[in-house]
Amino acid sequence: MAVVLAALGAAAAVHAVPGPARAVEIEGMRFDDAARVGGKVLQLNGAALRTGFLTKGYVAALYLEEKARNAAVVLGTPGAKRLQLRILRETEPPAVVRAIRQGMRDNHSEAQMQGLAARLVQFERTLGEIGTAHKGDVINLDFSPQTGTVVAINGTPRGRPIPGEDFYQALLRVFLGERPVDAGVKRGLLGG
Repeated sequence: MAVVLAALGAAAAVHAVPGPARAVEIEGMRFDDAARVGGKVLQLNGAALRTGFLTKGYVAALYLEEKARNAAVVLGTPGAKRLQLRILRETEPPAVVRAIRQGMRDNHSEAQMQGLAARLVQFERTLGEIGTAHKGDVINLDFSPQTGTVVAINGTPRGRPIPGEDFYQALLRVFLGERPVDAGVKRGLLGG
């Protein structure tokens, strides 16, 4: 099992965007070098392929107002952000909800989780409304100080905006925290 996990980590690292972020293509998914969220132009910070048990799950890209190579800087800098997930295989909502919830638990104390609980339930309901994510779907997890966290699939916003920059930071910690869902994805999102 350790060999399989090491191979998966190496595969994710190979597919990470090296050096300065630019328009990139991973697994046939093209990521532009800029995106607009809340009236702000964001720059592509990095992108990476997420694999698990020898299957390709999604390609993730992180857009920021200013590029950052350090997770603490990304999490500590206020302002608009986008985490984009390009789906590579059919995924049911319960699997996504479990992964996000576990990623949050792995990166937050019990007290922090209690403070996020109601908003996490709202986020999970929104994912449930989206239903099954299919290959080729694009999920944007956007944050702007004016609106909060907005979930959109294929360009269509779903659910109500989720208030609080702390919630979006908690969501990003799933990918960029001390115990990220995948270390290779973390490196890729940070442009490394």
